[in-house]
Amino acid sequence: MTTTHTSVVHDLGALAHRLAHPAGPPCGCEPPRILADRPDGTVVRSGAVVAKAHAADTDREALAARIALAAAPALADILLPPLTAPEHVERAERDGRPATPHLGVAALYGSTTAPDGGVATSGGSHAASDAGLVAPRVGVAAPAGSPGAPGGRPVSLWPLGTPVDPTDPGAAPWAEAAELLARLHRTAPPFPLPPMRGPAKAARAVARMSAARPGDPALLPVLAGWRTLPAWARDEAAPPALRSGFLCHGDLHLGQLVRHPVPDGPWLLIDVDDAGVGDPAWDLARPAAWYAAGLLAPEDWSVFLHAYRSAGGPAVPADGDPWPVLDVPARALTVQTAAVALAKCAAEQRDPDAHEQLMIESCARIATLPPELTPGPAS
Repeated sequence: MTTTHTSVVHDLGALAHRLAHPAGPPCGCEPPRILADRPDGTVVRSGAVVAKAHAADTDREALAARIALAAAPALADILLPPLTAPEHVERAERDGRPATPHLGVAALYGSTTAPDGGVATSGGSHAASDAGLVAPRVGVAAPAGSPGAPGGRPVSLWPLGTPVDPTDPGAAPWAEAAELLARLHRTAPPFPLPPMRGPAKAARAVARMSAARPGDPALLPVLAGWRTLPAWARDEAAPPALRSGFLCHGDLHLGQLVRHPVPDGPWLLIDVDDAGVGDPAWDLARPAAWYAAGLLAPEDWSVFLHAYRSAGGPAVPADGDPWPVLDVPARALTVQTAAVALAKCAAEQRDPDAHEQLMIESCARIATLPPELTPGPAS
């Protein structure tokens, strides 16, 4: 772990701790714990608060809109809402006014733009400028390279939730996930939003794979499957207009659900980094891809699809064959999953495991299919 990365983790933990314990005597909390550490973000927990440093190249204005979406009243029982940054809470208390809880993008100690447009004063022994963390305002992002913020990593704050238990597949909340998606898709966007990032993530995964393994013949089936997709699914053209205006999560899998309040509150969707408007079928694509590859049991897929339809989800017809609309997004997620797997295998100097190999082999089958399915009899 580099010095800069250590600083990011330290400052995330300190910020989460400040929000969990804004005042009072020293506490006996456990040290902050890293929950996730990926190229697209670092997530640290302290007590009941989770802090996330987003990627340095994040589009600040798009992120601010997505975090505001998570705070929108119309989505209160669908998306986990963000927390208020400590600086904003302290400023509101000094001014004798309530802190607005929907300001979810936080400043980390350094002298930079605070969530309400003010200046966050320095605090603690570790300046955030060391880690390159910057705080955009909701709706108007502070640019990378702001004073004291080289690299410019925006940070958001969230309440802790109870995640899906990966050791108990039988308890996986497929029906609940489907119902949440259906309600999300039925909700009108409350304000202008950026496009859902599903196709962009797929394209990015393929580019990452190609950069990690240039000239490697192991990439050929994945690239062949990628080339069969229509341009919109490769993020090279606009999606079909009739299916591009729905509110979407953009990266649905079981890791994107938590119970809140902990430990057994209702299930909510988390991680709005890819949310926006687009084709709602993309949110059903990963379970569909897993089912098609043999990684998701038919009964689980049936439960998921039935729950989505029963909740009035608009991504697929209310009855009949769903595959003509699911086919392209499911293929794209198959290619994305295989591409990410091959990039990880290169970084970790290992061969694909059994599940990863299934997705790679699925790409080879995809390459033999026509670009898009046409509606036909239910199968």
